[in-house]
Amino acid sequence: MNFPVGNETRIDKWLWAVRLFKTRTLAADACRSGQVIIAEHRVKPSRDVRAGDVITARAGGVQRTVKVLGLPSSRIGAKLVTEFMEDLTPAAEYEKAREAAALPQFTWVRGSGRPTKKNRRLWEKFGPENS
Repeated sequence: MNFPVGNETRIDKWLWAVRLFKTRTLAADACRSGQVIIAEHRVKPSRDVRAGDVITARAGGVQRTVKVLGLPSSRIGAKLVTEFMEDLTPAAEYEKAREAAALPQFTWVRGSGRPTKKNRRLWEKFGPENS
């Protein structure tokens, strides 16, 4: 899959090419659900992106802010990502994601009976509504 030679490309292709999203479908879905913002506007997957644009995207539980430096001709290796985007994400965002991953995750398997008092208290203490 090649990108146009010009100075613009679709936002979903660019997000996938610079490895912010694992698949182009995930990138397009993030655009459709309003998780990708350029210039304080939610964008559609077909929106063109140009060098110099600042993109805010929710990817992998982190609100990433990146600046477009270039347009790759195809999906690039992880070592080359810095040539095409500058990461402007504050360190606090990564720290929040690290802390959320470190919290215990409590789930209850359907059909395994009722939770005990201990299970219920842990769920209330660390459950999803308390994060």
